[in-house]
Amino acid sequence: MILLLTVFFVLMLLGMPVSFTMMISAILYLLTHGIPLEIALQTMASSIGESFVIIAIPFFVLAGTIMNSSGITSKIFNFADVCVGWITGGLGHANILASIIFSGMSGTAVADAAGLGAIELSAMKKAGYDEDFSLAITGASSIIGPIIPPSVPAVVFGVAGSVSIGRLFIGGIVPGLMLGLSLGLMVYFACKKRNYKTRSFPKPKEVFRSFCDSFFALLTPVILIGGIMNGIFTPTEAAVVAVFYALVLSFATHSIVIKEIPGFLLDTCYNTVSITFIIASASIFAFVLTIEQVPAKVTNFFMGSVDSKVMAIILINLLLLIIGCFMETMASLTILTPILLPVTTAFGMDPVHFGIMMILNLMLGLLTPPVGTVLYVLAGISDASFESIAKAILPYLIVMGVVLMIIAFVPATVLWLPNLLGM
Repeated sequence: MILLLTVFFVLMLLGMPVSFTMMISAILYLLTHGIPLEIALQTMASSIGESFVIIAIPFFVLAGTIMNSSGITSKIFNFADVCVGWITGGLGHANILASIIFSGMSGTAVADAAGLGAIELSAMKKAGYDEDFSLAITGASSIIGPIIPPSVPAVVFGVAGSVSIGRLFIGGIVPGLMLGLSLGLMVYFACKKRNYKTRSFPKPKEVFRSFCDSFFALLTPVILIGGIMNGIFTPTEAAVVAVFYALVLSFATHSIVIKEIPGFLLDTCYNTVSITFIIASASIFAFVLTIEQVPAKVTNFFMGSVDSKVMAIILINLLLLIIGCFMETMASLTILTPILLPVTTAFGMDPVHFGIMMILNLMLGLLTPPVGTVLYVLAGISDASFESIAKAILPYLIVMGVVLMIIAFVPATVLWLPNLLGM
């Protein structure tokens, strides 16, 4: 066990990608303990080959790619601007609302930041918003994507913990809206202080025109979430529906041509391979941790050392916040879910409640150095440095941390809607 952790942390410090770090350290453990390497290959292959729901990941990624390339995201942002652009903080609120709508289509924070981000930053710059404010709210709002369904991290958590993905999807709706509301309040007071200009109150004709222009794009989350909630299709099938609908909508509006499809597929393959390789590497690492009985030891430690559910939740959240700063989200979910889920279950926490709390917690890691994937995306589509973006986004991280604590200690925020729908 000491060898495993030593190799893991040394490779991490040397800057090796986390997927290779986990795989190499796990393979060295197997070699030094005389365990056949065939087990490593079987474990890695089965982690992505025997789970039907994993198929949802490439389809959600492809759907997001098509929508970003076909101009659907632009229509969504324009509609959001018409709806809320007249409120103090105008485009900041439009930024948040567009992320909430787009979250019902893509399921990843990076897709939101990369797709909507460029559009939002350009519009906010033209309107005279400061770059630090624009980057901060764009990054913060992108975290809503993996909370409101469909959610790629929810798929990974559901597979790792054998938890209903349908319940996870529906359980994320209220927390996602809570995030949007809290960010909206931040934007309102920040913009009131900075005295940014807002657009005039829209005329009914303008709202109607914008709604008609984006109507079919706005139907996407309605179709996906409505289909899942009513049992018309499973979350995996919803991913396929999302791709089909995105293609039909894009071809109908002549916003893409057939010769662009291979490029979309190539981008999807690249992103999917990255995600699935992380999951596969994390599975063999988790297998080694299971051999060492780490899940049982962690559970026994918590049950023997922590005398209250409240303290257990606080400690687990602190652990996740620290790990989220250094480890990729998919790897963290695959490794930590089998370890921490038994602990929270022992303290009477619902698996779906824990899942949404864990996902939101780890999503904050996308906005914190040194990993901060969303920060790198924003730096890539702007002229700002990684460090300046991280500094600007700090106040929003604090607010989202407060929302995280509310979700952690008020189970109804997650469980009310799934229970209401009998899921």
